[in-house]
Amino acid sequence: MILMRRSRAMTCLFLNQLVFHLAPSHSHNASSTCKSSRSFYYSLAKNAWGSTCPISHPAVRSFASNSSTRAMQSMANPESITYLTQRDAAEIDEILMGPLGFSVDQLMELAGSSVATSIAEVYKPSEYNRVLAICGPGNNGGDGLVAARHLHHFGYKPFVCYPKRTAKPLYTGLVTQLESLAVPFLTVEDLPSDLSKDFDILVDAMFGFSFHGVPRPPFDDLIHKLVYLHKCNQTRQKSSVIVSIDIPSGWHVEEGDVGGEGIKPDMLVSLTAPKLCAKKFSGPHHFLGGRFVPSSVVEKYKLHLPPYPGTSMCVRIGKSPQVDISALRENYISPEFLEEEVEANPIDQFLKWFDDAVAARLKEPNAMCLSTVGKDGKPSSRMVLLKGVDKDGFVWYTNYQSRKAHQLSENPQASLLFYWDGLNRQVRVEGYVQKVSDEESEQYFHSRPRGSQIGAIVSKQSTIVPGRHVLHQQFKELEEKYSGVNLIPKPKHWGGYRLKPELFEFWQGQQSRLHDRLQYVPQEINGKQVWKIVRLAP
Repeated sequence: MILMRRSRAMTCLFLNQLVFHLAPSHSHNASSTCKSSRSFYYSLAKNAWGSTCPISHPAVRSFASNSSTRAMQSMANPESITYLTQRDAAEIDEILMGPLGFSVDQLMELAGSSVATSIAEVYKPSEYNRVLAICGPGNNGGDGLVAARHLHHFGYKPFVCYPKRTAKPLYTGLVTQLESLAVPFLTVEDLPSDLSKDFDILVDAMFGFSFHGVPRPPFDDLIHKLVYLHKCNQTRQKSSVIVSIDIPSGWHVEEGDVGGEGIKPDMLVSLTAPKLCAKKFSGPHHFLGGRFVPSSVVEKYKLHLPPYPGTSMCVRIGKSPQVDISALRENYISPEFLEEEVEANPIDQFLKWFDDAVAARLKEPNAMCLSTVGKDGKPSSRMVLLKGVDKDGFVWYTNYQSRKAHQLSENPQASLLFYWDGLNRQVRVEGYVQKVSDEESEQYFHSRPRGSQIGAIVSKQSTIVPGRHVLHQQFKELEEKYSGVNLIPKPKHWGGYRLKPELFEFWQGQQSRLHDRLQYVPQEINGKQVWKIVRLAP
């Protein structure tokens, strides 16, 4: 993460439309229930992003394509990364805080937010909610205080043990910020002998890479508690986890856990660049933060640092640990989804949930799984993008010569599935499919980016091609062909489909697998079609 003096790592979720994860690192010198699920999820978006976006409700919705792709958490090969000596780490820290203009509090904020984000990448608050940040008197402790604040806003329940408080305004301000959030401060005497009884995550923020000597009371005892915790964890089915910031407290900055009796963290969050002792780290999760390191520092110290995915400021080092697939599960926490609170018309209910997905800044909330079946009875599914929805149904566009198009020509019945992971929701829609009008397809085709229009002409979807180079060559040729043409003609084999709904199911994940499932089915009453709402067993 970031470098030195204060191992500051970054990743701040900023308020409005973008998430900025900035994390420098440094080393150190010395709920009330919402009245409706809708308001619940708008509050989630507000907590995560600092603001919600107002969304209108026109009768017809059309959705523009989004060219950005979801940033994947990249994994860096630990053998190809630079590991810093204590001297280099200190020098880089001095450069950051000197000629490069970083302030101590800025680096501390970036480091703490980076640590909190790394924790959130692995340990979900629904399973690891109670966090104890054990903070030392120096900058590493400051990182822990900042991390605790961010974890509070991420939905965790943090506690802080800060036995040797620093009187400087920077640190007293961090304490005030936590107290304003009603984050409890515990004394060493308040802590149980077995920390796993009261806490799911222990954040080791006692000492950083500049610490020398033997830890003195009360930190020697606190380190022993973490060592004891690791030994007990080996005999438990579910155990608490230890997260160390930059350096596991008590380790030698270059030689690591010399005697083999030190803290054995489950996660290490290195700042700016990992220190030499990180080579001795054997836990399952090693993260790096500090995407702000300038090229001058990289060149001077010949740093080899991993690329960060997308806009993220933390990156995993090494492979993710192997997991037991059968043990993967999520215990959903959601507001109740009740019949008396839903819209009478399922299209209106869909638009309400879609607005929630947009407000929560979920990636491509209009992505949907389209399932079709041909006359051979063999189903196939693929992800497509919803491009419009109104009272007549759901619209998407594709190649009329593709496999899905052939199946729809043989069997015009299909299903759509929307899955919004961040909201614990999914919507299934089943119905009859027909092509939209040529005018509708023409209008949408010319609203697309010019490259997408050419791509639709190039691609004979679902057919075999000799290689990617063939597509690029054809694309280049068409670019030249249409370079002086204002309006590219829409190919006859390309257009839209509309699914007219005949059944809806709205699914809301709940604890203990007692999920809410409300189904809308059409029925005729007095010659008029209405939607009947029934609850299905999960």
